[in-house]
Amino acid sequence: MGNVVLNLSMSEINKMKSYYEGKLLEKTPPGSVFAAKTSGSMITAYKSGKVLFQGNGSEAEASRWGEAAAKAPAKSKVPKGNLPEGIGKMSVIGSDEVGTGDFFGPITVVAAYVRKEDIPLLKELGVRDSKDLNDDKIIAIAKVIKDIVPFSLMTLKNEKYNQLQKAGMSQGKMKAILHNQAILNVLEKISPVKPEAILIDQFVQGSTYFQHVKNQKAVAKENVYFSTKAEGIHLAVAAASILARYAFVQYIDKLSDSAGFKIPKGAGAPVDEAAAKLILKKGREVLPQFVKLHFANTDKALNLVNKKFKG
Repeated sequence: MGNVVLNLSMSEINKMKSYYEGKLLEKTPPGSVFAAKTSGSMITAYKSGKVLFQGNGSEAEASRWGEAAAKAPAKSKVPKGNLPEGIGKMSVIGSDEVGTGDFFGPITVVAAYVRKEDIPLLKELGVRDSKDLNDDKIIAIAKVIKDIVPFSLMTLKNEKYNQLQKAGMSQGKMKAILHNQAILNVLEKISPVKPEAILIDQFVQGSTYFQHVKNQKAVAKENVYFSTKAEGIHLAVAAASILARYAFVQYIDKLSDSAGFKIPKGAGAPVDEAAAKLILKKGREVLPQFVKLHFANTDKALNLVNKKFKG
């Protein structure tokens, strides 16, 4: 039985958890974020950032998430899966989302169309994976490419997110519906031109994605591809990632103005403290406008408030 260990960021681990949504196990080891079982591999992700793949299919499964899993030199830094040959040089609609792992702020999804003729220009402008760029750089690039690249932005505000989540809709389904609508909007914008491919930064398996959007007007399956680390496969996804992050940063700034202090990103201790400060300043009833209520950070913030009163 093979064993493979990868070291990943918490955002990548959260994306993995969404991807394996239908295969998650109820019982998980101490210190783990999730455990999942596929036909050929057992996957356990830990809070330390280590992800353990066990089983006969461990190398193949791990290769979805990082080149370190491969024992032989890989031809590419990103998994290609069933993607068309030469997709990186095609005219493609790419889509990506941000904000799913952030306590404060909305989920923002962007689909963007990049013509093959514009790929050299976007490279020159510095378009690449938004995780490799700081906010200032993202803002600078986004302000330029928003006038070059046809795109559609979908923003799921916290109030609506909390309503849907309380009603039983999974975050994966929310994201699928947002991606689907953003892609449809871009297809309409560029019509009658048609992209050579549509590439979605993978957050669930393709079959699950199409199950999520079965009651929506959906994009034809034949032209849609999914891949993890899609920002490195085509600049359309990288451009979408930058535009989505730009929109998210702008929204966080608005929330900061509304709160009267700077709202932090992420889901760590600083957001617990910020949420506690918000409750003390404006009351618990404002939380649904600012945060994703089902995150554990809500209870942590309330505990901080209680300690403050007891102190």
